[in-house]
Amino acid sequence: MNYLSIAAACALSVSSVSIAADLSNWEQIEKDANGQTVYFNAWGGSQEINAYLRWAGDTLNERYGVTLEHVKVSDIAETVNRLVAEKAAGKIEGGSVDMVWINGENFKSMKSNGLLFGPFAEQLPNWSIVDKSLPVTADFTEPTNGLEAPWGVGQLVFIHDEKTLANPPRSFVEMLSLAKANPGKIAYPKPPQFHGTSFLKAALLELATDSDPLYVPVDEARFGEITAPLWAYLDELHPVAWRNGKQFPAGSAETMQLLDDSELLLAITFNPNAAETAVKNGTLAPSAKTFAFDKGALSNIHYMGVPWNANAKEGALVAINFLMSEEAQARKANSDVWGDPAVVTLSSVGSKPLFKSQPEPHPSWQVALEKAWLERYGQ
Repeated sequence: MNYLSIAAACALSVSSVSIAADLSNWEQIEKDANGQTVYFNAWGGSQEINAYLRWAGDTLNERYGVTLEHVKVSDIAETVNRLVAEKAAGKIEGGSVDMVWINGENFKSMKSNGLLFGPFAEQLPNWSIVDKSLPVTADFTEPTNGLEAPWGVGQLVFIHDEKTLANPPRSFVEMLSLAKANPGKIAYPKPPQFHGTSFLKAALLELATDSDPLYVPVDEARFGEITAPLWAYLDELHPVAWRNGKQFPAGSAETMQLLDDSELLLAITFNPNAAETAVKNGTLAPSAKTFAFDKGALSNIHYMGVPWNANAKEGALVAINFLMSEEAQARKANSDVWGDPAVVTLSSVGSKPLFKSQPEPHPSWQVALEKAWLERYGQ
């Protein structure tokens, strides 16, 4: 039994929520990690991200003897469901997942179901360089309690082509006016796809009479009243939207393709540097620019976690610590590579300034909005 397995075994008898981690002997953890294969369940829908993870895997193997296997998933909820099944089956060790890319509702679900190893984040050597001015200890209002480590910053922003749309809208209200003036040229991805649900949350934050209730658990008795402005807005938008609101893009990448093909006037992304990266790799024209609405961009931190029954806990911790290093974060922030903003203080090449931010609503709103949207528009 290795170093962390002993700590985990001791903790199992006292905690059903999380498994204690003792990272004080980091040298021993690196030694135990050597030779381990880490199965990292992460979104696989971006060539840039996939290429970055291949670089990270090569570097981890060369320096630490850790093999990083990127298990590409379209929605991390699939992984969470598998882990729930493993726990129900009593599989307390040798799990199929060693590391997950999570945030929001998926983190809350894993935390609530006792599916996470830790707390560990604040014991990692590279926690010392994390930018503490960022909200790195809460995830969609849910305290992280050290059960996940910050990886990058996401902001819901839009992309326009200056040659076809010189003055992009500055609010959701202006977006509706643009759609009415240009039928078939505005769209958003279909919820529950991540960017589609984020569009709903951002729109509701602007349109709601009072946004305070969005930062506490959903009150079912008031849900209809609070969300009424959103449904009224979408009822106006869909008839003049792309394909009359009967079909929706599959995700951010498709909206970028449709923008490049001049089918749409706006694309949507959760990366404030996405346009610059897309221009450099030839996906979008040089005249493509990113912008956010005046009220601010829906913003969050995305994280990395380790399942409670991971087979390669040491390898996962070494991988996470490396991905939080200044070297890995600077490369990730480079728009030639990925363009995902750093969560650490960079001494050399810094990230570009972020847009004004709006914090994410409570995670219960994500589930409630998706359910209501599908009931209204899903057929």
